[in-house]
Amino acid sequence: MTHQTDAKRMLDDRGYAGTLIRGGNPALLMEKAVRDRITTSYYWMEQCHALNAATLCDRAVELTYIGGTAGPQQRPSPFLCLAFKLLQITPEPDIILEYLNNPDFKYLRALAAFYVRLTFEPADVYKTLEPCLADFSKLKRRMRAGFILSHIDEFVDDLLTKDRICGTSLWKLPAREVLEDLDLLEERISPLSAEMDLDASSDEEFTQVNGRGSDDGKGGSKTTEINMEEG
Repeated sequence: MTHQTDAKRMLDDRGYAGTLIRGGNPALLMEKAVRDRITTSYYWMEQCHALNAATLCDRAVELTYIGGTAGPQQRPSPFLCLAFKLLQITPEPDIILEYLNNPDFKYLRALAAFYVRLTFEPADVYKTLEPCLADFSKLKRRMRAGFILSHIDEFVDDLLTKDRICGTSLWKLPAREVLEDLDLLEERISPLSAEMDLDASSDEEFTQVNGRGSDDGKGGSKTTEINMEEG
């Protein structure tokens, strides 16, 4: 009960003197209905008491899926509870980046990505999360209809393109093109572009070789002659 009271006190803007995100208390970035479900949940009261940036990391590596609220009672997932706790703790950005770049714990990385989307500035959201689009680690994800198999790159793509994820309404992220026009971002070159260029070059070379062979009518006979000599 004391933990629940402390959580409600942190949600009271009167006299709030902590870190501000977008000009306000970061814990208020989640809707009131979601916050109420979190602070009255068993996981919150039993597992989130007195967590700090280090001990929260220990909880995060125990996660087995990501999700928002589910079931008739709309109970919040442990993932969502820890995300809310992060909003209360507001760790330094360097700590969040350590979470995000940890190669051993994919659910810790997913939690960090979610926090980045909620709290970082628009250009920094893109700069920080876009490298994760090359991470194909499997994730178990709880949706309304049940659990599905997903991947970190899919989750991050949703964070960059959707307005509601894991039972949470996200603030409107400006389109990447808008930030490029404002010179806040450089144009993104897809990691696949080099491979596509290579494939196109290979196709062109193949066409040219076949074209020469068919034009002079000697391509096939030369190959036959060489093979006969080697035999």
